[in-house]
Amino acid sequence: MQAPRITQFHARTTRSSTDKGRAVPASRLSRTPLPGIGFRYDLTTRDRRQVSVVAHLDGGRTLSAYRSDDPDACDLSLKLTSGEAAALIDALMPSHHSPNLLHTTDLGLVAERVEIAATSHWNGRLLGETQLRTETGASIVAVLRRAEAIPSPTPGFRLAGGDTVIVIGTREGVEAAATILGRE
Repeated sequence: MQAPRITQFHARTTRSSTDKGRAVPASRLSRTPLPGIGFRYDLTTRDRRQVSVVAHLDGGRTLSAYRSDDPDACDLSLKLTSGEAAALIDALMPSHHSPNLLHTTDLGLVAERVEIAATSHWNGRLLGETQLRTETGASIVAVLRRAEAIPSPTPGFRLAGGDTVIVIGTREGVEAAATILGRE
């Protein structure tokens, strides 16, 4: 059996006064294939802390942080759904850095991703049955299903467990929509 191939990525280098003017890696990221599971990404931070992310084939992620005094001892491990991972990515790399994107918050609007659970009341039901726009004033502008994006779904669109819906509206409207869509 062939050993998994590890790909190394290096982030930019910086000069630090504690390193006597030498260039040191800001961080180091490696990727290891995990057959049947996905990929594991290991990050060594500038201060030599270890963080790993296992990207599962189903879109889920496992985020782990290790103790600085013992890199084999895990301090924290979080299992994230694909929707939670996407929300974390948005927090780490917010899209508001792009000058070409509409800033909905400037207009008093917010956009959020809401995942439809497999056990959801709405699994297999039509979007129109939610009465979302009527009840909350918020709109579903797209549905993400597996690797497909469905823009502007009609009231006849059938929701499925695992779908991630993009809801836009006022903060209150989006929160109310998330409550409705979270119904089991």
